Amino acid sequence: MTRLTQTQLARDIAQFLAFKRALGYPYGRGEAMLRSFQRYVEAKLGTDANMELEAMIDGWLSRIAGRKPVTVTLELGVIRQLCLYRRRSDPQGFVPAREWAPQPAESHFLPYVFSRTEVRALVDAAGGHPHRNLTPETLRTLLLILYGTGLRLGEAVRLQLQDVDLERDLFIVRESKGKTRLVPFRSDLAHVLRDYLAERAAIAPIAEEGPLLVRKSGDGLPVGVASGAIRRLLRKLGLKPPRGRIGPRPYDLRHAFAVHRLTEWYRQGVDIHARLPWLSAYMGHEDVLGTEVYLTATAELMDLASARFAARFRDAAHRK
Repeated sequence: MTRLTQTQLARDIAQFLAFKRALGYPYGRGEAMLRSFQRYVEAKLGTDANMELEAMIDGWLSRIAGRKPVTVTLELGVIRQLCLYRRRSDPQGFVPAREWAPQPAESHFLPYVFSRTEVRALVDAAGGHPHRNLTPETLRTLLLILYGTGLRLGEAVRLQLQDVDLERDLFIVRESKGKTRLVPFRSDLAHVLRDYLAERAAIAPIAEEGPLLVRKSGDGLPVGVASGAIRRLLRKLGLKPPRGRIGPRPYDLRHAFAVHRLTEWYRQGVDIHARLPWLSAYMGHEDVLGTEVYLTATAELMDLASARFAARFRDAAHRK
């Protein structure tokens, strides 16, 4: 049983947040959840009374009836990280089990895979899309980076000027998911980046350091601003409903990159199983299993796979 005061909890939360940010994570949403838990404990017990950590976590997670399982599961994930961090100084400290989550860890969510026509429409619309924080060229460049390389949205907006190598046409994606990787890109994206840097120079002086993608103010582009701008563009084109969380997300551009790459390999007749480790490494996954979630079967992909199977079946029949 783990017992501690609200003052001790506040100290542990502060140290945990400092640890996360030292690793380069903004952790804004996680901090909001932890502050909510801290306020809950203080309202229940005051600042000096001892509390039973397990009971407090259980009460906080169930404080509002009827919440969506995914919301409770996200909160549990943050609390588990805090408790695992506490175990560094308290080896017997309580850590809630994953089974506390009302939603299973396995996701059955089906991503939205943009067609090439839809990607072109998004990029074209971005060039004329008014936004109070972003220039059209910034939004257009962001979309082309996401689709052209499959970078995560957070990876794209965290790119610094020194992370862009236009001599070798590659990005240096630093410390993402615990490791740094090189992400080559095509010459047409390099051309887009050169044009963008010329425009960016009018917003913020080009120096050795600084964010690649900037707002009109010259400051770096936060993930929330970038995500919101893409979602508004999706709604403007009718790809996403006017309200709600349903429909395609900015992250689905990463899914489109993976599926379109796989489709192109099918068209070229290459050995897909031999190429999957390449795609996995390029996208920053530990192994091929991490890439499988992106390989959603589209009608085009299934047609190509069926045609390849039929061709091999015919060849085998002719050899008999």
